[in-house]
Amino acid sequence: MRSNPRLAVIIPTYKARSHVLNVISDIGPEADRIYVVDDCCPENSGAHVQSICTDQRVTVLFHSQNQGVGAAVMTGYRAAIDDGMEILVKIDSDGQMDPAIIFDFVDPLAAGEADYAKGNRFFDIERVRQMPGIRLFGNAVLSLMCKLSSGYWNIYDPTNGYTAIHADVARRLPFDKISRRYFFETDMLFRLNTLRAVVVDVPMYARYGNERSNLKIGRALGEFSVKHVRNFIKRLFYNYYLRDMSLASIELPAGIALTAFGMTYGVYHWVSPTTAGQPSAAGTVMLAALPVLLGVQLILSFIGHDVRSVPTKILHRQRLFYGANRTRAHLHAE
Repeated sequence: MRSNPRLAVIIPTYKARSHVLNVISDIGPEADRIYVVDDCCPENSGAHVQSICTDQRVTVLFHSQNQGVGAAVMTGYRAAIDDGMEILVKIDSDGQMDPAIIFDFVDPLAAGEADYAKGNRFFDIERVRQMPGIRLFGNAVLSLMCKLSSGYWNIYDPTNGYTAIHADVARRLPFDKISRRYFFETDMLFRLNTLRAVVVDVPMYARYGNERSNLKIGRALGEFSVKHVRNFIKRLFYNYYLRDMSLASIELPAGIALTAFGMTYGVYHWVSPTTAGQPSAAGTVMLAALPVLLGVQLILSFIGHDVRSVPTKILHRQRLFYGANRTRAHLHAE
């Protein structure tokens, strides 16, 4: 890849007519193309940009029906890849994300240190302390669930939408399967893990004004929980049984089985009418406690293995390397 990769900025827009032009004007000359994706915005944000914006880099794309932020980003990705862009940056149209720090997201990809970069608003303790407690709690729970379901134990702030991805990685994503609405950013991480892509956090500040977020943490916790469980099960099957098997593939089911047996056995003898009001025999207690202790130890061992299994080999560099080798082999064969 050349020293200055061709850079595209994707801006999905929905109910952000009053902010989107300012976002575009703040994007520096480092961007080769800017794709504004109007997700059937009731404020006609896309037409507004077309009629006023004179930036030649801007292309406005339209959805005839509202499909969600994920679908809008996928539309932008497709257009950027078709136009030969190499790094794709996604920022929101509400003005909360500072375009001046685009290079902070691009640099790890251009340097071959990551395949995907995402923002993290929780790196500065002083600013974090100023956030409402319910928001902090919600993000902490969402981050923990994301770590479990995606396998990226080294990242935080999973709902952050300031991202950058290398085009060689983006074109391998199953666009039609990625969540189209607010679960999009988290589902992207799950999909990236199935590719074994390297993901890094980029410290950033959010710029809050009079805009209103459509994402409600309370509602998201319930809705996202089901999807996290689904992705967690899929990831376990893909990584530990379909593509590879290791000691960890045995530790988790054995740990769950032992823990379930011990707890069930213990509860049964605790509530059993034949033993009610009588102290349990030492053997009964051990038969309940020992499987639970062994099971929890096996589960913790699996989690330790999973934490150490965070992808570390850059996917887009491997792709280019193997592509070059295939080309050389083809030339020698001729």
